[in-house]
Amino acid sequence: MNSMIETAMVITQLDQGVLTLTLGAGKAHPLSLAMIRGLHAEIDAAAQDDAVKVLVIYGPGPIFCAGHDLKEIARHRGDADDGRAYLTELFAACGAMMQALSNCAKPSIAMVEGIATAGGLQLAAACDLVFAARGATFCLPGVNNGGFCTTPAVTVSRVIGRKRVAEMALSGETFDAQWAREAGLVNRVLSRDILAREVMEFAHQLASRHAPAVADGKAALYRHLEMPLSEAYDMAADVMVGHFMDPHRIAHDKKNWLKS
Repeated sequence: MNSMIETAMVITQLDQGVLTLTLGAGKAHPLSLAMIRGLHAEIDAAAQDDAVKVLVIYGPGPIFCAGHDLKEIARHRGDADDGRAYLTELFAACGAMMQALSNCAKPSIAMVEGIATAGGLQLAAACDLVFAARGATFCLPGVNNGGFCTTPAVTVSRVIGRKRVAEMALSGETFDAQWAREAGLVNRVLSRDILAREVMEFAHQLASRHAPAVADGKAALYRHLEMPLSEAYDMAADVMVGHFMDPHRIAHDKKNWLKS
């Protein structure tokens, strides 16, 4: 199945179990409130759709995602409360969307060609995997604008750790793809001309795996990292038993391993 649907903020394309969410809203693909709501709706729909096995988040061009829409924020400075109510709603909605992406049972891949900055880096880091072009760059620039990338750092710190995220957030500097790979922010760095092909080949291979095992395994993978070692093994053992007692696995083993 290969279908494409275009909405105001997000273009969706489903191909053999891989759902690509392509960010719209101009070349910067900013996280306006409408973009955040649109992404969240697509992620929630994908989580409930058995036809979707893998998500790919793609911001085409030189900017993967520029983060929050500063022009939209500026417009709300004319509100009676200088934008406080809007900002409260914006960051609550963004946090909920990022958590929906990270917690989705379907694996997710960010495909990054250009710069992923501020909330855009948060979006990439919220995915399970990040594949980047060699020319891609990464930045938490809030400190350069009189602020701080506090909410993006929540997600990024869970990927690259305290010292690395502190370097990004305190310096406001832009880091290249090789640095990001060494830091653990990026999984694979590829030539731009093969990036899309490599992402799709990997995503289609993943989509061919047994979906219940992938979903349970992904959830357990992240859950055990927050547990003491003995509890992690107990939890993981229960999940492993579930893998092996899955009817799909039982039928596979009986067909391939039992001798008549």
